[in-house]
Amino acid sequence: MEKKYENMSKLFKALSDPNRLIILEMLKSGENCSCKILEELHIGQSTLSHHMKILCECGLVLSRKDGKNNFYRLNELEIKGFKAFLSDLFQDSDDCICK
Repeated sequence: MEKKYENMSKLFKALSDPNRLIILEMLKSGENCSCKILEELHIGQSTLSHHMKILCECGLVLSRKDGKNNFYRLNELEIKGFKAFLSDLFQDSDDCICK
């Protein structure tokens, strides 16, 4: 059970940066090239790489390389699980771990 909470805390950590939230919002409309994300955020390549590494490592974002370009998209399966976790976390229940 603790592993579930460790994994979810990584997601929350990834969501704690405004630039990463903007990136996720950009990706909700579909796959995007890193060059387009750079244009929107006005940050350096190394900073973007850092943000994308965090988003990919926690599972929220998937990446693929095509030539010199990196393309990113949301990991719908991971996002679905995260939404379910949040729903369960804030739902009143008789089987709460605190009882």
